[in-house]
Amino acid sequence: MAGSSEFDPALALSHKFPDTTYSYTDRDAALYALGVGACLLDAVDTDELKYVYHENGQKCIKVLPTFAAVVSLRSAPNGFDLPGLQFDPRLLLHGQQYIELYKPFPSSCHAHDTLLFLQILNKASLAGLHDKGKAAILEIETKSYEKESGALLCMNRSTIYLRGAGGFSKSSNPFSYSNYPLNQTPAAKIPESKPFSVFEDHTQPSQALIYRLSGDYNPLHSDPIVAKVAGFSQPILHGLCTLGFAVRAIIKSICRGDSDLIKSIAGRFLLHVYPGETLVTEMWLENRRVVYRTKVKERQRTVLSGYVDLRGLSSSL
Repeated sequence: MAGSSEFDPALALSHKFPDTTYSYTDRDAALYALGVGACLLDAVDTDELKYVYHENGQKCIKVLPTFAAVVSLRSAPNGFDLPGLQFDPRLLLHGQQYIELYKPFPSSCHAHDTLLFLQILNKASLAGLHDKGKAAILEIETKSYEKESGALLCMNRSTIYLRGAGGFSKSSNPFSYSNYPLNQTPAAKIPESKPFSVFEDHTQPSQALIYRLSGDYNPLHSDPIVAKVAGFSQPILHGLCTLGFAVRAIIKSICRGDSDLIKSIAGRFLLHVYPGETLVTEMWLENRRVVYRTKVKERQRTVLSGYVDLRGLSSSL
């Protein structure tokens, strides 16, 4: 890509992202839950109503664990810009996501019919940089803290594939740097045995338009012209939206509706999903790890795979 030869990876590795804050209310948590399909097929779902409504007089709406990915979105105010790195944002693809949750994600609450804002402090850093010739891969790590107490809430590591941004290596050996621990890779070997559980869910044609209201306004997911430039027949669903559907399936099928059991989440985005398609998530239980694979039913293609680690499980499972 033009300008890539001027990109200095050493300078990029020393780049410091500014700390940022993110504020949200119950309304944001509920809108996110609707965006990833909560109560989509059953408006009074006994497992999921708590994510969108103050059920049974509860003061706070329960926050889905994958909301942690939304919180980290604002950690880099200029997106994934690094000094000297040039890329077309329309060609950006989300490759992998890893989330660690150190405590159940907090909710803001209503007080005398007033929405209270919960403030999060985000500290982002460059965790990896790889030259793949025709593309560059970035790994961005974000640690999120509850601003008032200083408590560490979660850590996100996003792997971003930038088509057309590679070719910046100064030697014959392609530049590659990562501090990604091996035990935190989103890769997971899918067992050959029959799944422990299978959950089928349906996305809506407007799913991406709802999900984007949680903060990811990349036009690839809403603009048909941009989608065609990127090589798709129509706007595609956000990868993190698909991840939200998969983790909801695990909460419902394995955790019996208890989202507090989720300790960490890993996902590798393998193929796009078109809004309106049916998602089938297969799950294998390996002690406190759930290995999963999500397929699009209409095309019989695997679109997402990974694992979810749990804090504990009922002995009856």
